Amino acid sequence: MSPFLESTSLSGTFSTLQINGTFVKSVTARGALLMFILRNATLLLSAVALVPSAVTAQITVTEAPPVVATIKIDASRPASYRIPRTIFGSFLEPIGNSTYNGLWAEIIVNPSFEENLWDTSHVAAMVREEPGLSRASALGLPLPWEPIDASQGNRYEPHWGGAPNSWRSLEVIGVPGRETGVKQKVYLPVHRVLRFEGSLFARHLQGSPRLTIEIRRHDSKEVLANTNVSVTDAGWSKYSFGLELAAGTLHRLEPADFAILVNGDGRIDLDNVQLFPADAINGLDPDEVRMAREMHTPLVRFGGNFTSGYHWKDGIGPEDKRLSMLNIAWGIPEYNTFGTGELLNFCKLIGAEPQIAVNLGSGTPQEAAQWVKYVNEQLTKTGLHWELGNELWGTWNLGWPTLEQLPDRTREFSEAIRAVDPGAKLIATGQDPDVYEQWNAAQLTNPPRTFDYLSTHFVVTTDATLARNPSADFLALATFALPVELGRRLHKMQDQINETSSFARKAHIAFTEWLYVAHRNDAPRFTNMAGAIGAAGFFNMMIKNADIVPVSDMTGIMEFAGIWKERSQVYAAPAYYIFKMYAGADAVTPVTVESHSGSYAVHRGVSRLPEIADVAYLDVVAAKNDTGDALTLFVVNRHLSRDFETEIELRGFSAAETAKVESLHSDSLYDENTAADPNNVTPSESSAKITSGHIHYVFPRESVTVLTLKKR
Repeated sequence: MSPFLESTSLSGTFSTLQINGTFVKSVTARGALLMFILRNATLLLSAVALVPSAVTAQITVTEAPPVVATIKIDASRPASYRIPRTIFGSFLEPIGNSTYNGLWAEIIVNPSFEENLWDTSHVAAMVREEPGLSRASALGLPLPWEPIDASQGNRYEPHWGGAPNSWRSLEVIGVPGRETGVKQKVYLPVHRVLRFEGSLFARHLQGSPRLTIEIRRHDSKEVLANTNVSVTDAGWSKYSFGLELAAGTLHRLEPADFAILVNGDGRIDLDNVQLFPADAINGLDPDEVRMAREMHTPLVRFGGNFTSGYHWKDGIGPEDKRLSMLNIAWGIPEYNTFGTGELLNFCKLIGAEPQIAVNLGSGTPQEAAQWVKYVNEQLTKTGLHWELGNELWGTWNLGWPTLEQLPDRTREFSEAIRAVDPGAKLIATGQDPDVYEQWNAAQLTNPPRTFDYLSTHFVVTTDATLARNPSADFLALATFALPVELGRRLHKMQDQINETSSFARKAHIAFTEWLYVAHRNDAPRFTNMAGAIGAAGFFNMMIKNADIVPVSDMTGIMEFAGIWKERSQVYAAPAYYIFKMYAGADAVTPVTVESHSGSYAVHRGVSRLPEIADVAYLDVVAAKNDTGDALTLFVVNRHLSRDFETEIELRGFSAAETAKVESLHSDSLYDENTAADPNNVTPSESSAKITSGHIHYVFPRESVTVLTLKKR
């Protein structure tokens, strides 16, 4: 992922972003994590053509919308290519709360009491959010642990070396007759489960061997659940425990404190404290697994900026022995408890294959080949998609190659991987659609079969425009037009490949990251309805260009445009529902579509692609299924104010009397889903009557609609 963001948080409470190299801080986790998604904005309605203003010089209606729009579908004229399932790939990276405190259901942050797991900007943010952490740090406690009673002063001693996990353990020295221990603010999914199971490593040093483990009301001595553990072994031993809350004692989104107390004069050394909801699926959050499975994604890309510093062997073997360390790409903890095995298990649970990016930064060809061999052995299959690095053109990636180094480095990794898996589908690092020429030309100097695809990314800031002080409507229309110009650029990228004899018609494009981000709240971004419309336009563009771009991964399956977890409440961005509507459709072969709804052009728009001509207000694609007994229409209404009355004419398909309709729209383009209101923007279902091969339908303004027709 491009360095538009630098994010993470303490249990999802705060994030700091880096946008184009500039740090932007936010007071809340959602605010900050949404900020790095900030950037895409506003639609201009057709009224823009009628009201003279500065905006008319930037959005021009090139064909006025008719009173009644028309769509003609000819199912007897199919395209020469199929829609590969792989255009509905997704993207997972350990950033923010995507994996840890997200998909990985572990509730405790920094379970092994380590230091240096966050960069300074995150530490500053955490202390600003929870000022008590500053005092805790002065007592020798690692973030985000706090003392049960700060007035007791120094009762905690970190020990370096000899810990059962990672580098440090923490000795707690009891005060007779008083409570002494550590606590951590947590959020528990009590709306779903009341039992929690945990474990810790401990060794008895002196005095009472009893540990008391509790869930307390936040910043209170009120105990909601507790249990005792007797630590009798002078050496390190692992102890398991369970905690169960009574129904109603803790409310959804209400914080609690997880606490560990020594008793009397006890001195006990602690390490690797873990706590999971009892319904976790091999460590995975069941809500996130279910929602991911419902996306019907065939690929999960495991890559991003962390790739260039990730060594896969750190994430295999017994979880208790995996080392916690700094994720240097994002300045957040990497516990390595979500490693290769956990990724493969997640993919299996949701019916997807992994698409893994190997480390071309600090890694070696041998390391990459060993990873390929390991995964193939675990899955007992070969020929998976493997990505040769991530955004190697970006100086934010560890060990980035120069343009002169690039071809050889790509070739060396390719040869090592081909030696263990000749059928591997290799994706070499390409450049973005607006700046690809020189970088891709260097990659194309490689020998034939060095790669099967060149990657491209488009993480675009939608409120960064050439126009000064753009209106929200201008940002929306400019953003909604981006997929149109992207499609044109992709053809130019493929032309460059085809002009190289070694790769002509043998290599294609893999769109392995795409996302709308914005700073402004009134701009299209991945968390709002406008971003969902942009996502639908992207999918329509991908369907139209799937013959040259057969692989695409939306950012992301967790967070960004996908599934979020905030304060233990799992919910989805509006774009998640767009993904489901498209990926879940039984649509395989595109058919001919002719539509007339008017069009507009963009001048001085989003700075990455500021000039875009001939953008239809209704963006329509249609496709049949394999057996030819179902026809699906995907319709995006880009208009900001017009509910399009439309006549749809069907040819070459004898449809039943009723079509199923699923539509996503909202009162405002900037409506979002949140933990407090997780279902604010969700699809609605209805039906449309079909009479003599015609459908009369009104497409709501600023909406996405999928119509499914069955054969009579």
